[in-house]
Amino acid sequence: MGESARLIAGISGASGVVYGLRLLTMAKKLGIETHLVMTPNAEVTLVRETSYQVRDVQTMADACYQVHDMTAPLASGAFRTMGMVVAPCSIRSLSEIATGVTSNLLTRAADVTLKERRRLVLMVRESPLHGGHLRAMLRVSEMGGILAPPVPAFYIRPQSLDELVDYAVGRVLDMFCVNTCLPRWGENI
Repeated sequence: MGESARLIAGISGASGVVYGLRLLTMAKKLGIETHLVMTPNAEVTLVRETSYQVRDVQTMADACYQVHDMTAPLASGAFRTMGMVVAPCSIRSLSEIATGVTSNLLTRAADVTLKERRRLVLMVRESPLHGGHLRAMLRVSEMGGILAPPVPAFYIRPQSLDELVDYAVGRVLDMFCVNTCLPRWGENI
């Protein structure tokens, strides 16, 4: 597949690993090639929040990389993509991205995405927030990143948690000009 349909998917250790899983499954259905990197804390969260094992998640992606492999293609701007989504994004990952001091492949890939002026979307999962969190979010935004906390949209009148998750992930994919057939305010709701 070409770069126009290649997306980096990062899953960090914040609660809400289901967002990353849904991103991978929705991308596959839409014909988007995914390149996955998970942090060790994401692997712990996965086991606590779902019945999936790490290997199950890895099979959802087209390619997987070890979080400490700084020689992986994702660590270079020469590896062309449509961008990157971190779903969910922990405050630790956000903070590394905000400072450019990256310690693993997930945050390095996000840094590369920003430096190459590609779309970076962070589904930040934390509440409440203190000033340091907000300053890190502002820094990422000023560098061109998009913060997309998975805030539920009740105007879609969800009947399940799955519908809320689908909507949040679909809105993120909207940012990459991918048609996900979401319910739209003023159109089909």
